[in-house]
Amino acid sequence: MWSRQFFGVDSYHLIQWFFVYSILGWMVESIYMSFCNRRLTNRGFVKGPFCPIYGFGALGVYFLLRPFDGHYITLYIMGALMATAFEFLVAKVMRHLFGAVWWDYEDKPFNYQGVVCLESTLAWGLYTILLFRFLHHMVERLVDTYSYRTGVFMTNIVFILFAIDLSHSLYEAKKDNNYDIG
Repeated sequence: MWSRQFFGVDSYHLIQWFFVYSILGWMVESIYMSFCNRRLTNRGFVKGPFCPIYGFGALGVYFLLRPFDGHYITLYIMGALMATAFEFLVAKVMRHLFGAVWWDYEDKPFNYQGVVCLESTLAWGLYTILLFRFLHHMVERLVDTYSYRTGVFMTNIVFILFAIDLSHSLYEAKKDNNYDIG
């Protein structure tokens, strides 16, 4: 299972990178929002330190835009557009499933339906360049610092904890808000 290839990368590394990006995304988002709110703020749907939207977003941008590595203007524009489209799609899915979205850009200039805005779009382009220039290399090195056996063990533990956390969060969302989540 762990050696199956996707986009030229074995599933072991793909899953490890996904977890690292999901945790890093939660950290950056929570720190930024804690600063903005002047109080500690957990920016995830689940209770734990995990935002899967960042794992999917980072890996999606990385694999789709890999042919443009080194072409920074193209990476900036494509990354900004792709991430904004992904953010919009996720907001639509969240509204459909939960009746709500966990972010609001209504107070930002040049926003659309409060779920995407120019400020974030410009930031996504910058994040794309940082991903290709620095971040992905750092994530690869981090994952390679621990043994394969340790990585598989950690993946199993993180997956179980996340599944429990997600199940509980979905239950609470449905109970508290009567959302029809299926």
